[in-house]
Amino acid sequence: MLGMILAADALAKLGAAIGAGIAAIAAGIGIGKIGGSAMEAIARQPESTNDIRSNMIVIAALIEGVAFFALIVCILAIFL
Repeated sequence: MLGMILAADALAKLGAAIGAGIAAIAAGIGIGKIGGSAMEAIARQPESTNDIRSNMIVIAALIEGVAFFALIVCILAIFL
């Protein structure tokens, strides 16, 4: 009985660690796509550089916020 509880706890911690890794990778991919798309948009319409850059920064900050929230949830799952 105790062995099953310890195994379930270990699996929960493994799942939280995998979730944290996936959240970090997904945030990196998302910000990379935003940066690439912004560079293409600036290349097509250089006069809109400031608008594109400010929108890119806002969207990247939102993605970072979601990734940070996911990492906090995974850390809480590990320690609680």
